[in-house]
Amino acid sequence: MKKISMILISCILISASGCKKYIDVNQNPNQPIDVAEAQILAPVELDISSSLYAGNVAVIVQEYMQVAALNQVAPNAGTYLMYNSDMDGDWGNLYVTCLNNLVTLNQKATADGKSNYAGIAKILTAYCLGTGTDLWGDMPYSQAFKGSAEFTPVYDAQKDIYTQIQSLLDAGIADIAKNGTVKPGGDDFFYAGDMSKWTKLAYTLKARYYMHLTKAPGYTASTQAQLALTALEKGMQSNDDDFKMAYTGAAGGENPWQQNFISASTVVLGSTFVNGFSTRSDPRLSAMVAPATATGLYTGLGQGLNTIGQLEDYSRPGDFYGATGATNYIVNYSEALFLKAEATLITSGYTSAAPVYQSAVLSHMTKLGVSTDKANAYLASRTLTASNAEQLIIEEKGIANFLSLENFTDYRRTGYPVLPAVPNALSAIPRRVLYPQAEITSNPQPQQTAKLTDRVWWDVK
Repeated sequence: MKKISMILISCILISASGCKKYIDVNQNPNQPIDVAEAQILAPVELDISSSLYAGNVAVIVQEYMQVAALNQVAPNAGTYLMYNSDMDGDWGNLYVTCLNNLVTLNQKATADGKSNYAGIAKILTAYCLGTGTDLWGDMPYSQAFKGSAEFTPVYDAQKDIYTQIQSLLDAGIADIAKNGTVKPGGDDFFYAGDMSKWTKLAYTLKARYYMHLTKAPGYTASTQAQLALTALEKGMQSNDDDFKMAYTGAAGGENPWQQNFISASTVVLGSTFVNGFSTRSDPRLSAMVAPATATGLYTGLGQGLNTIGQLEDYSRPGDFYGATGATNYIVNYSEALFLKAEATLITSGYTSAAPVYQSAVLSHMTKLGVSTDKANAYLASRTLTASNAEQLIIEEKGIANFLSLENFTDYRRTGYPVLPAVPNALSAIPRRVLYPQAEITSNPQPQQTAKLTDRVWWDVK
């Protein structure tokens, strides 16, 4: 009996130890809680390009800017219909997929002594914060990303977010300057580990966010313009420095803008945008706009219509931007030159800004393959004067920044391009987007009552 008892006890002990080792339900090998920096960077970069730069809110903003139009009867997003819940996915993507993972990447890379990864994380965080605050205004940052320690973070003022953006960019530049030996490779879809290009991007972003504040309360245009000019000395120097992501075009690897403009989405190019090429005699028309499938004509759809037309009667983006294997140009060298042109206009006048403006237009035309003769003829018809300089700089910047959220920011801070009134519009042109319903429910804050026509802090009348 004693012998049997000992055997049973031994079996129980073996069984218990076996369960602990082999059947631990609290450790899922398919969901690791710690991964290397490379496994964080690659999917975040892809999401920034596909879902932040080219996601739902980006399409809506193209409708506000009359670049895109919905082939749906009014009211719709093009006539400024929006519900708070429409922004749930965009806000969640910004915070959960982008910012939360970038914060983790920065912390991990800093702890591991991988300064290049830490620098990239900070630069991308600054870009994401800038994108978010320009859409929503005040937003959580200083109390965010604390997990269960803070479920209801207060919203930081947009002015403070802008300060954080510049601090992050400076810190990212400093991290890269440490010349760490560990660099990204194939996990860096943007620059393949070329840290000099990451530094140029950071300085270009610094200039972008300085120029956003030329009319902000407590700031002066001349000071911001000079800060931008100083930053641009170390910013992008050629089209090779573009912050971009290429897509394979294979199934599952399509450019997101191609997906945004497929027939099922009912999104096509707007008539204001398409007609502008003819009005300007712009040689970029065939490169940027595809003829309508049904007619072979370059035809945009008007906003706010009461009838639905045939989708194939309208144009979509040309292959350069809209093919399945097209590239997303998220921040480009042309923008850097237009920033320099605008800053020079502020500090030195239109005659000094003119050659920079011309270089900016030419940089975009060169990228599209427009001949030098056609480009020069076009520029001869778009000469800067004292009265039109700001308008032409911003209009041309918007063309070179096709499909960028940055055009919505430029419109709000300068009033250009001048947009016609939309039939059946529910309000004036929006100055922001609504806070998401999911955030209102889980983290109520006073800023969440903002309407589409309310201005963000830097958007001064």
